[in-house]
Order: sequence, then C-alpha cells, then structure tokens
Amino acid sequence: MLATHFPLQGIRLSLRSHRIRQCHNLGRGMDSYFLSHLDLLEAEAIHIMREVAAEFRRPAMLFSGGKDSICMLRLAEKAFRPSRFPFPLLHIDTGHNFPEVIQFRDNRVAELGERLIVRTVENAIKAGIARELPGNDKSRNWLQIPTLLSAIQELKFDAAFGGARRDEEKSRAKERVFSFRDEFGQWDPRSQRPELWNLYNTEIFPGEHIRVFPLSNWTELDVWQYIERENLEIPSIYFSHQRDVFLRDGLWMSACDLLPVRPGEVIQRKAIRFRTVGDIVCTAAIESKSSSVREIIEEIATLRITERGARADDRRSETAMEDRKREGYF
Repeated sequence: MLATHFPLQGIRLSLRSHRIRQCHNLGRGMDSYFLSHLDLLEAEAIHIMREVAAEFRRPAMLFSGGKDSICMLRLAEKAFRPSRFPFPLLHIDTGHNFPEVIQFRDNRVAELGERLIVRTVENAIKAGIARELPGNDKSRNWLQIPTLLSAIQELKFDAAFGGARRDEEKSRAKERVFSFRDEFGQWDPRSQRPELWNLYNTEIFPGEHIRVFPLSNWTELDVWQYIERENLEIPSIYFSHQRDVFLRDGLWMSACDLLPVRPGEVIQRKAIRFRTVGDIVCTAAIESKSSSVREIIEEIATLRITERGARADDRRSETAMEDRKREGYF
C-alpha cells in the first residue's frame, strides 16, 4: 500500500532493505551503502526517461533554459550518454523571455551538440494558430498552449518531457508522472491513469500523447541541491543583481517596454533575483542578496511562499494554473 500511494518512499524502503542485506553479507560499514535522497530522485528520473525512450516512437524534451529543464538535461546525459539523446529539445518561445535566459539556452544546446526546435508564439499569431486578446495584459502564457499543441501535431510527437514538479502548485499535485492528454491535447485529472509500483501505462491512440514529468517528486530545494551537487551552470538572473523594478500588486516586476508603469507606480533600483524564469510580463522578482547556489539554498529553506507565488498569471484566480493545464499547458 505504501508503494501505491507514495512510490518514492516505496523505492527508499526497497533500496534500504537491499543495502542493509548487502552490508550484512559483506560485513562492511552501513553508511557507505546508503543512497542520498538526491541519488534516489536521480535514479527514479533516469528510469522514467529510459522508459519513455523505450516505449514511445517520437518523444521530445521541453527546454526553456530554466533551472528545472537544466536538471532534466543533466539527467538525460546520465541516462543516454555517450550516445546522443533519443529525442530533440523543444522550446515554445513567447518572444517575451528574458534575454539572458535565451542566450543561456542557445549556449547550453550548442555545448551538448543536441538538436533544438523552437516554435514561437509570434509566428503562431501570424499563422492564425494563436490570437492575442485585447486589453492591457500582454502576457503570452495562454498563447503558448495552441503553439505547443500545433508543434506536437506538426512534428508528430507522442510524448513530451516537462519540468513540472508536484510541489509547485496544487493543480500540479494532481499530475501523474505520465500525464495522459487526449486528441485535443487537453488534460482531465479524472481520466488520468493509475501508477502502481512505478509501472506506467504508455498505450495511446493516434492523436493522443503523454506529458512526462521526471521531476514530479522533486521540490524546489531538491532542484537547487542537485544544481549544487552537479555544479550546473544556470542563467545569471537566478542570482542577486541590480535591476530596475516597480511594485505591482505586491510583486516586484521588471521595468521594460512590455510593462509600462501605471500611475502611482515608481521605478526603483533594487538587488533582486528570480526564482523562476518565463514570460517577463508575468514573472516577478524577489529582493535577495543571494549570489551563489549555496546562499540560494539557505534562502529557500526559510521562505514561506512557493515560487509560483511570484507569477502574476497564477494570481488571477484560485484555478488559474489548472485552467491552463486543462487547455493543454505544460
């Protein structure tokens, strides 16, 4: 029953029993046989990636240049190197991304020598695939949905890795590791499949696909600890830096042409950093002096708000994220 409801704990118990038997049989110190929690999370994620590579004909990995997708790249390296990845990388570019992140994305892909496919919201709008809504809200997060679904249909992907984690937001907590999407690319939490003992149902009909989340059981703290352990390079905006910002609805937003200030809002120069990266129009910063991964880890351990709390688009309603997911969001 434990493995049914808490698969990661089930893995821990199984591995613990195995290691204790090894220690007993070999007469060695037990400490050297225990896997750390990062080792367990890494092993689970690598197993998931290899399962996808074995079961699907045309998978892809979503790569934005953010911290979660950076960790997925390292996991893919460990799963498949020295061979090339058995899937391309895919980025749905809103055109409103932080320039530092786009530059990092391109540099990292070049280092790996992998194939990157970019589909832009701008081109989707021109092709009539996506339509900008009237009004002052220039966030293109909703427009990523038809752009992504069009790319999946165009390139005939039957599985797509994403970096979502269950700790991010309550609708994410409903997500399966292998998240079934129907022929319209939509997600219905009531139609998701059981995942007993880490066994995954990969059967789909033509037109359907699966979103796969190898980091489902990770937390934000796990991600940063893994970045520290693996000495992974990350975009500079994750670290404290000076930036012009203004306060809107309790959030520090970047001052830029896409976000003109409103009456009463004052641009200030502050030491900030970003916990998550995405559309610059809806991604807020936090005041921070953390200039290293170790300092970020210590900072996160004391915070009382999730990283999604720094996303303006998730504050529109109690179900903002779930509404987007039902339409086909990541």
